[in-house]
Amino acid sequence: SCPSPEISGFCPSPIHPPRTPRNLNLTRVKSFSRSVHSKPKSRFGEQSIPIESTILEDGALVEDYAIASPKTPFISSPPGRFGELDEDEEIYMKIRCRRKIRFWNVKTRVLIEWLLFLFIMGCLVVSLTVDKFKNWRIWDLRIWRWFMLVLVTCSGLLFTEWVMRFVVLLIELNYLLRKKVLYFVYGLKKSVQVCIWLALVLLNWVFLIEEGVKQSRVEARILSFITWTIASLLIGAFFWLLKTLLLKILASSFHVNTFFDRIQDSIFHQYILMTLSGPPFMEPANIVVDKIGSMSKSNSYIARKGKEDMENLKRKEFIDINKLHQMKQNKVSAWTMKMLVDVIHNSGLTTLSNEIDEINGDEEMDKEITNEEEAIAAAYHIFRHIAQPGSKYIDELDLSRFMIKEELEIVFPMIDVAETGRIDRKTLTDWVVKVYKGRKALAHALTDTKTAVKQLNKLVTGILIVIMIVLWLSLTGIATTKVLVLLSSQLVLSVFVFGNTCKTIFEAIIFVFVMHPFDVGDRCVIDGVQMIVEEMNILTTVFLRYDNEKIYYPNSVLSAKPISNFYRSPDMGDLVEFSIDFKTPLEKIGALKEKIKMYLMNNPQHWHPNHNVVVKEIVNVNKIKMGLYINHTMNFQDYGEKSRRKTQMILEMKRIFEELNIRYDLLPQQVHLLDKDH
Repeated sequence: SCPSPEISGFCPSPIHPPRTPRNLNLTRVKSFSRSVHSKPKSRFGEQSIPIESTILEDGALVEDYAIASPKTPFISSPPGRFGELDEDEEIYMKIRCRRKIRFWNVKTRVLIEWLLFLFIMGCLVVSLTVDKFKNWRIWDLRIWRWFMLVLVTCSGLLFTEWVMRFVVLLIELNYLLRKKVLYFVYGLKKSVQVCIWLALVLLNWVFLIEEGVKQSRVEARILSFITWTIASLLIGAFFWLLKTLLLKILASSFHVNTFFDRIQDSIFHQYILMTLSGPPFMEPANIVVDKIGSMSKSNSYIARKGKEDMENLKRKEFIDINKLHQMKQNKVSAWTMKMLVDVIHNSGLTTLSNEIDEINGDEEMDKEITNEEEAIAAAYHIFRHIAQPGSKYIDELDLSRFMIKEELEIVFPMIDVAETGRIDRKTLTDWVVKVYKGRKALAHALTDTKTAVKQLNKLVTGILIVIMIVLWLSLTGIATTKVLVLLSSQLVLSVFVFGNTCKTIFEAIIFVFVMHPFDVGDRCVIDGVQMIVEEMNILTTVFLRYDNEKIYYPNSVLSAKPISNFYRSPDMGDLVEFSIDFKTPLEKIGALKEKIKMYLMNNPQHWHPNHNVVVKEIVNVNKIKMGLYINHTMNFQDYGEKSRRKTQMILEMKRIFEELNIRYDLLPQQVHLLDKDH
């Protein structure tokens, strides 16, 4: 297919298996590998890997990185260790055999089509040119008419395929930059091809067969039955074309309205990771010489080579980032949107193996991040690759060797959320893990959307088939008045029995494609319970509760419930309640407000400066109940981070209370002593 001009040079290679990351410097030991089917897996329910400073120390990271898991078959034991066939080799041979079988199946089908076409064409030519066969007749029709009908019926799809390829080529030449046209041309090509084929069959039947036969009453009924059957198939093919067109429009507009911004951000994050893990295009020659050891190159050659490598890398592996930023949601075409969705579907979050131990001539390897451990390892690799030897921080000068000034102005604040001017390893690791989780959630959301569209397609297809059967019965005369009355009575009965089911399905479709209050991975609150969206289908949605319990909700029920969505919310506020003694002086309360204000201003990465300290009530002229209203610099999608920030805030308030000697004492209580003897 023709790539979109906005997707310049991006060529995902799904035929290449994900390669085992080298030198990822992280070891994970398992006693044994559990079966894939031993227990149900969750998309978002895995236990997170704690990112601690000890994990990120150089000495704590081991050079060999191996994960034995049923879901990572490409990482296995060394070949021959137990006298068994290498698992990689076994998978490679299996895939190779499948491709060979698929290739030979396609080749055999094409060969049979061509042989059949040549045979029928030869018979047609002979019936028109050889005198002996010119007068042969079947049903008073010369034999060439029948050969023509057989040719159109058996080889019509082959002929219409040539026609469609030519038409598509003309459209590509004239509408190459109109990507909406190309998107629908490729999506509707097969349906249009079938419509043309059935139209040719109908024309041949009507003009070459039906009109030339001397018809008796029985023959007329047979010919009329065949004619209306072909006409019914043609009408059905047209409705099928219309159904495909409407579903294409639905899927395209749904992707644009729902996922465009997230896809744009995800692809840009992947570009950042690939750029930072790739070769620098501005690096001092002495650093490069130190890295490659015995390889001595001139300064100009190193700078030129690094820049050429980076340009080739961007040209081969990335979407044009400048054009990506210039895209607007209301102007993006369906074709471009399809290509962006395919990027998320067909390629994971990747980095480049940039160890310049490529003295041996090895090329850079793609490394796909498939879990949190690999995200931590990728962050460690990128930090070690960018930072100066022995440095514990990355500054703007370090990043300027890998990206231009305009990119640096966007990327540095994105990672350095604390605005300290430096990026330590933990900050970089947190950002890479966050990017990985966002990419995983987006991929699951796109997959479920595609599944929902397929389920809707099956539903519409079933309805269309029923309509076409009724239409065929009516056109061919099989459905008499009595039959139609019988069908109508059965339809009324079906509506009575399945009416509620149809209503539920319709409400579910409206909920998924029109209301669409959440996507996969969003944190929501329903009926007071906080849950993460695990999976979306046409009829049901699966949620994951805080304790990893799966909860299934019918979409028709959800459509009538209020739903809070943390992911789609802006920066959210919080409340900290506390009580102080009624006798606390106003000066101390004023000092308390000032210290809270200073703490918020000193932590702009966590809190907005606007806040409010209010007195809620006075209880029994003994204590003052107060509330601190604060605003996070995030929503509550990452609830663990929200809880950590609030905990730090409460501990800081405890320190302030102790520093200002603000206390709360209970009122004196009356104590009654009773003598046991009385």
